[in-house]
Amino acid sequence: MSFFSRSFPTLNRLKQLAFRPRGVEEFFEGGKSIPTEKSWTGRAWRASELRVKSFDDLHKLWYVLLKERNVLAAQKEEARRFHISKQYFSNKGRQVKCQKSMARIKFVLNERRLAWVEASKLQRLSNAQESAVNTKISTPSSTSSSAKETAGSV
Repeated sequence: MSFFSRSFPTLNRLKQLAFRPRGVEEFFEGGKSIPTEKSWTGRAWRASELRVKSFDDLHKLWYVLLKERNVLAAQKEEARRFHISKQYFSNKGRQVKCQKSMARIKFVLNERRLAWVEASKLQRLSNAQESAVNTKISTPSSTSSSAKETAGSV
């Protein structure tokens, strides 16, 4: 490690941010079309973990997973193009984890949507019952006054 990099750690961070891949380069992991060594990946997200996340966090995670899925698809296509056997290169496990996580995000969002629909039905039902109670209270006085008017006009 040089004196310059030890003295200015923020400069190193700026260099890392400045030279991040953009555009088509984002479809390749580490600047390589096919990784040469096997990288360890974590597990898929659990639905219980996703339920505690906010909508914005789920939205960001969805696009991270979408980008990962595209990287994996690009690697798979490159392996096919170079006639690399699945025996030597396969990212099937990562694809499955990515698909499961994306499916679980959709599941959690659908749960939230169904809960919102149910809550809005209950709110409409409550509002309808309140208005029915209010009209029942005002109805007898209006019917008795209209009955008096019709009796008086005959």
